[in-house]
Amino acid sequence: MQTAYDAANRLENNVVSVIRGQAAAIRRILACLCSGGHALLEDVPGTGKTTLAKALANSIRGASFQRVQFTPDLLPSDILGLSVFDPTSSSFRFQPGPIFTDILLADEINRASPRVQSALLEAMAERQVTIDGKRYPFEGVFFVIATQNPVEFRGTYPLPEAQMDRFALQCRLGYVSEEEEVGILADQRHEHPVDRMQTVVSREEVVALMDAVKQVRISEELQHYTVQLVAATRARKDLQLAASPRASLALMKMSQALSIFEGRDFVLPETIQDLLADVVAHRLVLSPDARYAGATGRSVMAEILEQVPVPV
Repeated sequence: MQTAYDAANRLENNVVSVIRGQAAAIRRILACLCSGGHALLEDVPGTGKTTLAKALANSIRGASFQRVQFTPDLLPSDILGLSVFDPTSSSFRFQPGPIFTDILLADEINRASPRVQSALLEAMAERQVTIDGKRYPFEGVFFVIATQNPVEFRGTYPLPEAQMDRFALQCRLGYVSEEEEVGILADQRHEHPVDRMQTVVSREEVVALMDAVKQVRISEELQHYTVQLVAATRARKDLQLAASPRASLALMKMSQALSIFEGRDFVLPETIQDLLADVVAHRLVLSPDARYAGATGRSVMAEILEQVPVPV
């Protein structure tokens, strides 16, 4: 487990050295990577979402990285790939799309149509795609880090509920302090710090770190606590759509991964509580009355956190 701690610390410190003022969000996103999940960053333009994805990819030696800029005219085949006719062999040959990579940056994902957004569903849930009746599995690291602008912005489409449920984590970066922003200006006077980054972990070390996450101990009492927090959404009348068992699984795996970054090989209740809103809130669909009253998924989860007793 010490090897996993060392790899996690090197990876975290390298990304934090480039992205100023976002240490908490970076740790969660790295934990999402190591848990085998996918992350959705929702924020206004210019807060460093794309830079964060590039910094993560540049930190991993041997990892492949692809970026897809989602636009209204994008087609599913632009992401998945397609079969092209090879005149030399008089047969069709599959040309893989950018989804066949270790780290995929789905930039401004909600600017594409729901049909294109849904092209990622199978890949994110099952680590494979099926094209022309043939299954193409992914191996090793497969991490989707998607960015989206707030849905009130022009030219955006809300992500389908099934798509939102595939993201283990949703978080925001937000604006940094004035002092940190001055530091950003100083860092980029001559060149972007991402261009100077060195790789600090190998692709194989990241795969080993993902395996180590599965060995982090979570007691039976905390497993029950995790399920109770998620199941409490299903009894609320202010929700049209509650959280599914996939949310319970994501919360458990994220808690295990975050524990490694916190230097432990076991899960604490505080870790589950800290992750609850980021892992579950985006999966909820509020009733119209609740939305008009100003409720949000995060406020609902805050209420549930107060109501469900903590195991002792």
